[in-house]
Amino acid sequence: MTEPLPPFIIFILGALLVPLLKGRWKSGLLLLIPVLGFINLVHMEEGTYWIVPFLDYHLIFGRVDRLSLLFGYIFHIISFIAILYALHVKDDIQHVAGLVYAGSALGAVFSGELFSFFVFWEMLTISSIFLIWARRTGASLGAGYRYLLVHAAGGLCLLAGIVLHVNQTGSIELGYLGLNGPGTYLIFFGFGLNCAWPVLHPWLTDAYPEATITGTIFLSAFTTKVAVYALARAFPGTQALIWIGAVMTSFPIFYAVIENDLRRVLAYSLINQVGFMVCGIGIGTALAINGAVCHAFNDILFKALLFMSMGAVMYRTGKINGTDLGGLYRTMPLTCIFCMVGAASISAFPLFSGFVSKSMVMDAAGAGHMRIIWFMLLFASAGVFHHAGIKIPYFAFFSHDSGMRPKEAPVHMLLAMGIAAGLSIFIGVYPAPLYSLLPYPVEYVPYTAPHILGQTQLLFFSALAFTLLLLSGIYPAEIRCINLDVDWFYRKGGRLFYRVMARTLNPINAASERLFVKGIVRSIAHLSKDIIARLSVFVMVTFWMLTGLRGERLRMRKLNLYADVMGGTCPVGLGAGAATAFLVLVFVLM
Repeated sequence: MTEPLPPFIIFILGALLVPLLKGRWKSGLLLLIPVLGFINLVHMEEGTYWIVPFLDYHLIFGRVDRLSLLFGYIFHIISFIAILYALHVKDDIQHVAGLVYAGSALGAVFSGELFSFFVFWEMLTISSIFLIWARRTGASLGAGYRYLLVHAAGGLCLLAGIVLHVNQTGSIELGYLGLNGPGTYLIFFGFGLNCAWPVLHPWLTDAYPEATITGTIFLSAFTTKVAVYALARAFPGTQALIWIGAVMTSFPIFYAVIENDLRRVLAYSLINQVGFMVCGIGIGTALAINGAVCHAFNDILFKALLFMSMGAVMYRTGKINGTDLGGLYRTMPLTCIFCMVGAASISAFPLFSGFVSKSMVMDAAGAGHMRIIWFMLLFASAGVFHHAGIKIPYFAFFSHDSGMRPKEAPVHMLLAMGIAAGLSIFIGVYPAPLYSLLPYPVEYVPYTAPHILGQTQLLFFSALAFTLLLLSGIYPAEIRCINLDVDWFYRKGGRLFYRVMARTLNPINAASERLFVKGIVRSIAHLSKDIIARLSVFVMVTFWMLTGLRGERLRMRKLNLYADVMGGTCPVGLGAGAATAFLVLVFVLM
C-alpha cells in the first residue's frame, strides 16, 4: 500500500507544473490536484507522520487528528470549488498563487510544531498577496502593499513569540499554549491579527475587495480559517477570546449596512462570522469548540458561495456597487438562486448550513450563563441576515432596474456555485456526517421546536425591520462614498507621527550636523593636516629659545623645520621622539 504524502506537497508540486501545460491539459491538472489531495487525505489515519530532524529539534509535517482532518477536508473541497470557478482565468500567476496558498494552509494545519507552522504561516501571506496584485490596478497594488506590511508585522510578532516561548520552555510543540508569558502573548497577538480582531481588522476589508474576482474566493477561505484553527489548537478556553469574538460579531454590522461595495459588505460579514468562531473557542467547552469549527467548515462554503455570486455579477457587468446594480434576476436567474442559498445559509435559516452550526456557539454561551455575550450573538445573528441575507441579493438582483441585461454566468462558474450551494443545503438538512467529523462527540440536536421557532421569529422580525426602514426611507441610502474605518487612525496617525518626528528630529539633526560635521570634525580635519609640524615647531622653538637662539636665525629654523615636517623630510629622530612621547603619554594615562 502506498504511504500518504504530506497534504501540502501535492499542491506545491502541482503549482510548479501549471505553467508547463496549456489548454485542457492545464484545466485537467488544476482540477486533478485537489482530487488527488483529497484521496490522499482520506487514507491518512490519526497519528504523527513525516518527522524530520532539524538542529536539536524534530520538525513534524503531519500531526493528524480530528481537528486537523476537519480543516483538511474543507480546504480540499473549497480548493476544488475555487479552481473550478476560476477555469476561465488565463493568468498563470493566479493559478500558481492559489495552489501555493491552499498548500500553505494545509501545511499549517497539519504542522505538529511551531517552526514549520511559522514557515507555512508566512507562505500564506506571500502567496495571497499575488491574488491581490494580480488584479493589476492602482487600488489593488496599494491594498497589497498595506496587506504585506500588516502581515509582516504580525509575522514578526509571531516569530518573536515563538523564540521567547521555545527559550522559556525548550519545547517547539504546537499544542495548548495558554497565556502564561510574554512569548505566548505575542503568539496570541500574531494569530489574532490574521483572525482580523477588532482594530486589527482593516487589512481584510481593505484588501479582499481589491483582489481578483477568483482570488477573493481563495482569500475568503484560508487566512482567517487557519488563524481560527491555530486559536482552537493553542488557546481554547481563553477568556479574552469570548469578548473579542462577541465584539467581532457586532461591530461589522454597522459598516456592512452603510457600505456600497457589495464585496466589501461580504468582507465585513466575514469578520462577523469569524467572531462566532472566536467566541466559541474562548468559551472552550466541547459544545463551543465543536460549534466553532463546525461553523468554520460551513462558513467557508457559504461565504465562498456569496463571493462567487458577486464575482459572477462583477464578471458579467464590470460593476459591484449596490447603486449600479439591480434587476439582474431577469438574465442571471441561476446566479440569483445560488446567491439566495448562500444568503439563507449565512443567516441560519432552518434547512441551511448556518442553522446547524451557529446555534451551537449560542447555546454554549447560554449554557455558561453568559447573558451579555448571548445577547450580542443574537444581535449579530439578526444583523447578518439584515446585511448579508437581504441586502446582497436585494440590491444585486432586485431593487431598482439598472437596465443591464448581462448573460448568465459561465457554466463552470455555475457548477462551482451549484456544488457549494448543494453542500450548504445538504449539511443544513442532514448535519450528521459533518457532526461525525467534529473534535468531540456531538449530542447536539439542532431541529427542536424552540430552536426552529426562535430562529424563525428572529429572521422574520429582522426582515420586517429591513422592509419598514426601506419603505420609510430611513434605511441608509446606497450612495457613492468612502466609509471610514479604524484604518483612518492608522493613516492619519501615521502622517501625524511623521510630521511630529520631522519637526522634532530634523532640527536636532541639522544642529548636530552644524556642530559635529561642519564644526568639530572640520576643525579636527584642519588641524590634523599640520598638527605634527605645529607640535614639532612648538617643542623645538621652545628648546632653541632656551639655548639662546633669537632673531632671524630662529625664524629661519622655524620655517625650515615646518617645511621639512610637512614635506616628510624631517629627521628620523624627530619622528621617533614623537612616537616615544605618545607612548609615554599613553602609559601615564593608563
